Amino acid sequence: MKAAILGPTYPHRGGIAHYTTLLAQALSKRHELSILSFRRLYPGLLFPGTTQFDTSRDAIEPPVAPEPILDSVNPFSWFRTGARLRALRPDFLVVPWWHPFFGPSLGTAARAARAKGASSASGGGKPVRIYLCHNVAPHESTPLDRALTAYGLGGADAFLVHARSEAEKLERLARGRPVRIHPHPTYAVFSEKTVSREEARRVLGLEGRMLLFFGYVRPYKGLGDLLTALRLARPDAWDHLVVVGEFYEPEARYRPLLDDPALHGRVRVVNRYVPNEEVARYFAAADVVALPYREATGSGIAQIAFGAGVPVIATRTGGLEEVVEEGVSGLLVPPRDPQALARAIERFFDENLGARLREGVARTRGRFSWDGLAEALESLARDCL
Repeated sequence: MKAAILGPTYPHRGGIAHYTTLLAQALSKRHELSILSFRRLYPGLLFPGTTQFDTSRDAIEPPVAPEPILDSVNPFSWFRTGARLRALRPDFLVVPWWHPFFGPSLGTAARAARAKGASSASGGGKPVRIYLCHNVAPHESTPLDRALTAYGLGGADAFLVHARSEAEKLERLARGRPVRIHPHPTYAVFSEKTVSREEARRVLGLEGRMLLFFGYVRPYKGLGDLLTALRLARPDAWDHLVVVGEFYEPEARYRPLLDDPALHGRVRVVNRYVPNEEVARYFAAADVVALPYREATGSGIAQIAFGAGVPVIATRTGGLEEVVEEGVSGLLVPPRDPQALARAIERFFDENLGARLREGVARTRGRFSWDGLAEALESLARDCL
């Protein structure tokens, strides 16, 4: 079949762009693939980070050259994108969905991708439009979100999500359209160049029992709960926490916790976007990755950890409890419960669970493959056709 993707890819940075690129690599092995990407993703005033573009030396590049055509705030580009899709005539179109802000641009382009009057049931209504929903609803909402989401998702013929909780959110919005659930694939790409634990720790200047918090720092990620949990844990239960990621809120909000005497000198903050070539170093150095999310849909960070063979301590929220197997690939605790998180951290190190859980990660991560995701999308497209 002919396939197309409409979404951000390299040279844009971040989890959604990485995901789209790796999915494109999997689809290109099975189909004739086209990629239509963003000419402008976020207007500068709405982007909280330093840059929207990936400056990594080791770039993750798509298998075919993307066409940067869609501008999130230029309606003329939305219709041009739809016209380009009509000209390409793919059998199915994959549209990553992650935020209502993109409802007008993606929703209009997806509608315009189908010739007037055509329908998928007619056999001449190409393409089947599959929305791959990372987040059905945003983590931090605004009053406009409901209308933007309804319009944006209205351009879909079918949906694929990574968690049952996201499928439940789609029940009302899907209006009878098919919804499939398939797990988020593993980001083994960051660990393809093997980095030993000893070398990683030598470079970082760390030793002892180390936890890693990785990724953009936003309120729902629960960094405050993790810092509180480490204050509550026995001082001799852990040695270091490394927080790696660009803060999308003021770092000063965490300063009272970071300056607490119980944590002084034991928490290292790397407040920047880490290029691809540095990612493996932090995961190789870590004993365990902490995911103290207050809410979640899924977690690309969990899949980077599994790709590196590292277990996690995570909260039972959203899709995390569908991915992390208690006592096999990690430990699970209730969200917003620093006391329970503290006990899990103590248990992990007191009982020396690292080796056993690493074996569990190695046994179970095969179910999180990109080829499996490509097959799920194909199956969904064929069912719609």
